Amino acid sequence: MAFLNINSIKDRTFDAIVVGSGISGGWAAKELTEGGLKTLVLERGRAVNHITDYPTAFKNPWEFDHLGQLPNAVKEANPIASRCFAFAEDSAQFFVKDDEHPYIQDKPFDWIRGYQVGGKSLTWGRGTQRWSEYDFDGPARDGYAVDWPVRYKDMAPWYSHVEKFVGISGNKDGLAQLPDGEFLPPHEMSCIEDHFKKQLAINYKNTRPMVIGRCAHLTVPKPIHVEQGRAQCQHRNLCRRGCPYGGYFSSNSSTLPWAEKTGNLTLRPDSVVHSIIYDDAKQKATGVRVIDAHTKEMVEYFAKVIFVNGSTLNTNLILLNSKSSRFENGIGNDSGLVGKYVAFHNFRTNIVAEHEGFKDTTTAGVRPNMCYIPRFRNVFKQETNFLRGYAAGFISSRVTYNDETLIGESLKDSLANKKYGNWRVNTGMMGETIPKETNFVSLDANLKDAWGIPLLKVSVEYDDNDEKMIKDFGVQMSEMLSKAGFKNIVVNDLVGKAPGLDIHEMGGVRMGKDEKTSVLNKWNQMHGCKNVFVTDGACMTSTSTQNPSLTFMAFTARAADYAVREMKKGNL
Repeated sequence: MAFLNINSIKDRTFDAIVVGSGISGGWAAKELTEGGLKTLVLERGRAVNHITDYPTAFKNPWEFDHLGQLPNAVKEANPIASRCFAFAEDSAQFFVKDDEHPYIQDKPFDWIRGYQVGGKSLTWGRGTQRWSEYDFDGPARDGYAVDWPVRYKDMAPWYSHVEKFVGISGNKDGLAQLPDGEFLPPHEMSCIEDHFKKQLAINYKNTRPMVIGRCAHLTVPKPIHVEQGRAQCQHRNLCRRGCPYGGYFSSNSSTLPWAEKTGNLTLRPDSVVHSIIYDDAKQKATGVRVIDAHTKEMVEYFAKVIFVNGSTLNTNLILLNSKSSRFENGIGNDSGLVGKYVAFHNFRTNIVAEHEGFKDTTTAGVRPNMCYIPRFRNVFKQETNFLRGYAAGFISSRVTYNDETLIGESLKDSLANKKYGNWRVNTGMMGETIPKETNFVSLDANLKDAWGIPLLKVSVEYDDNDEKMIKDFGVQMSEMLSKAGFKNIVVNDLVGKAPGLDIHEMGGVRMGKDEKTSVLNKWNQMHGCKNVFVTDGACMTSTSTQNPSLTFMAFTARAADYAVREMKKGNL
């Protein structure tokens, strides 16, 4: 990929600029370059090339200084990052260190970030479920947030477009609340998971289904995946290290190399975006101000169209910091809503249980995904004392134990011959939080980061609706497990777990039909600045209960297609 170190305005001018190289930024790059636009992708972090820059990908456990565990000194230096499940000795290189990139927590919020080419697409959880009609019309039905300007029928073809390229394993389940997609062969449930699925069908008359998780893994690669240079998932479950096989989807293995092949891509890492440049005379954005991550020198790049894909909170920060005489409170912020109505997914509760049956079987290999229980509360009608609902992940394993008090040959024999106990399952909620004006981000008036950019202040918290949902999840899932014959059911409400840790923050630059109550239109285009598009998590009007990344990608592909068409018409 071409890297920039140039001075002339001509050499710093492109058809399009994409801010961010993560999941949505990579898709913007792919679609814009395929559309013939000379495209500059700006990434604030370092360069990471597919395969060559995954230093731990093939290391054995004994090759790590601490056998994969983080030393206490690292944990103490990174109290936020170290709470993330994927932050470990083999993956720490892909996570932001707390002291290098501070922010202000008006209320406790764990902001997990990955500043490098590819962003968090290198470490994401890879769950990929479509939203349904019931998700897009949720705000219109209960009156919270604002009505989405799109519906499932608008997004369905773009889900298909993305799924075919990404490679999604899954099963066609025929569920109204979880639309089927373009699937590769699914993974297999364990015997105890299949038992639970069948018991749910019996005990709840098929109203509470469980399906195998849909995930961005190549179970059987298609020609389009081979053309990308990707290979079959090896089921190593070492995804957080970066996958040298390209078995799971990332910007590094897929969209960025694809964009590079067009000859229209220029990628500039180590480029901290300061703000978007707005020209009062032209009444449109003309470019982006960038601070070199190392020299701290400011450089300006210019383009006819700008896609902001810095990840939810950083995108809010950039827009709020993009001030001009026309937009004194941030570009596109005529409504005063930029930074407001931030929402997230509520993962605060999980349940563990055991089953005494099926002791003649266990699992082999490592499956990269969970089973998935789609939302079953308040889907077709309001039926509880809280709004919206929750989905749940579901995973199983056999309890193993060995006598480690032995020594010598007896110890070796004990470790080599596992003894199996009961089947154990773990299920965790993923609840939809309601966007509220009181959940917001803003810029600090005084404190700045190492690049002179105001620090972001985060004021986001749980509310009474979340608490009611947490309680209902514990009651309902415990009942479901009990009816299926599970014992030793333990509900864990992780009261001290702050929002943000599960990395599904959304909103702040929401889509809508009315420019007075939203920032973006149905094409992810700013009402107040038509050549700026936002297609990452910041654009989301509500959060649904599905993993959000597939929807980010679909929105990005759809918006980029529209932008290319509008540019060719001379409208941008």
